[in-house]
Amino acid sequence: MEKYFSINQKNMSVKCKIYCENPRAVERVVLSGHGFGGHKDNRAAEKLYNRLQKRNKNIALITFNWPGHGDDASPQLRLEGCDRYLTAVLDYIRTELHTEEIYGSANSFGGYLFLKYIYEHGSPFVKTVLRSPAVNIYQSLRERIMNAGELEEIEKGRTALVGFDRKIRVSAEFLNDLKEADITTWDFSPFADDIFIIHGDRDEIIDCEASWMFAEENGIGFYIEEGADHRYTDPLKMDDAIKQTVQFFGLR
Repeated sequence: MEKYFSINQKNMSVKCKIYCENPRAVERVVLSGHGFGGHKDNRAAEKLYNRLQKRNKNIALITFNWPGHGDDASPQLRLEGCDRYLTAVLDYIRTELHTEEIYGSANSFGGYLFLKYIYEHGSPFVKTVLRSPAVNIYQSLRERIMNAGELEEIEKGRTALVGFDRKIRVSAEFLNDLKEADITTWDFSPFADDIFIIHGDRDEIIDCEASWMFAEENGIGFYIEEGADHRYTDPLKMDDAIKQTVQFFGLR
């Protein structure tokens, strides 16, 4: 079963999607965070749920839109808003699904946001798997995602539509957020045992070496997905990444 729902709070409506067999029987939840330009209808998340559900009948998986993504109505993308959205979904899982057994799975920009949340609040996850996390998101946006025209617009104090298939409105304030919240300078070693990173060695958006260096400096487990690009366009590479995720969760 899959169902759309919204978490409505003051000045905020988080658009979500849940996969589960029976909401009343949920014992554990995987919370999935999509990347920059992504949305809650995430095929990789659906594949992960289908894999987990074969042996874990009382498991649920929830995806949601970050601010300014998908059908979210937020007027702007800021890190503070991302933090509030993630908090709201975690609170929903605890209060409505009545479980503290939460696992984190995120990719790219979502991986950066999960890491930032873990550092600032303590980890809400039993285990966390990050696929191609954008640990150097500020640099990647400026050098690999944005073009010169978009950057010029932002430097003039305007917003620019940035991205590939789906454009996201980016402001100078958001770029400053990212520059200030440089997670590569933070110490994640207290959380390292419960975090695992998977990264393709042909990633054209987030440098695999930068991700590996981040993992190495913090004592985080790291798996190189040979031949995989950023989007894991090869289904076999995606299948292997999901296999590695399930194994690290210990839910196989």
